[in-house]
Amino acid sequence: MRKEYIKHKLEEKDVNKNPILQFEEWFNAAGDSNLVEHYIMTLATADKQGRPSARIVLMRNFDENGFVFFTNYASRKGQDILENPNACLLFFWQELERQVRIEGQLEKITDKESDLYFESRPYESRLGAWTSEQSKVIDGRHILDTRFEEFSKKYADGYVPRPPHWGGYRLKPAHIEFWQGRPSRLHDRILFTLENREWKMERLAP
Repeated sequence: MRKEYIKHKLEEKDVNKNPILQFEEWFNAAGDSNLVEHYIMTLATADKQGRPSARIVLMRNFDENGFVFFTNYASRKGQDILENPNACLLFFWQELERQVRIEGQLEKITDKESDLYFESRPYESRLGAWTSEQSKVIDGRHILDTRFEEFSKKYADGYVPRPPHWGGYRLKPAHIEFWQGRPSRLHDRILFTLENREWKMERLAP
């Protein structure tokens, strides 16, 4: 089944010359459209042998310095990032017929930044960060339930410190592509490439 994309268009004259500001415009439009969890993005990584892996994560912040998410450093994605910092993010807002693809390198954010975000999480989520040895094989669900109960007792007073294996990464963009669905599969694609600290804008054929 095929769907025609007819809602919007993307002309160079209407695109902000700063791709971070253009992303902010689209991101806010997705939020204003009441899309469910419009901050969801696909994170694609690869290990040192180039074997790819992708999963959904939540973007928690973005600015001129990059795009931030949080995870377990010992997870598969964490191991990939340790071996190969090159990664790609993909936002897809189906209702707006838009996607944004962002390529760059990942780096850990500071401990202070990770601490501040961790403290803002719900109590149960902070316990969960201690409970799950992410990506490791376990014998059953009961392992998680038991560990969660143990940490609930350990931190019964409500204070849960950030685990040393948990924190944030920032993707520093080198390429940002804006894709707007158009009729006849002749979609609009505007690519920004960072060259000598300046963004170059080009149109790509669909």
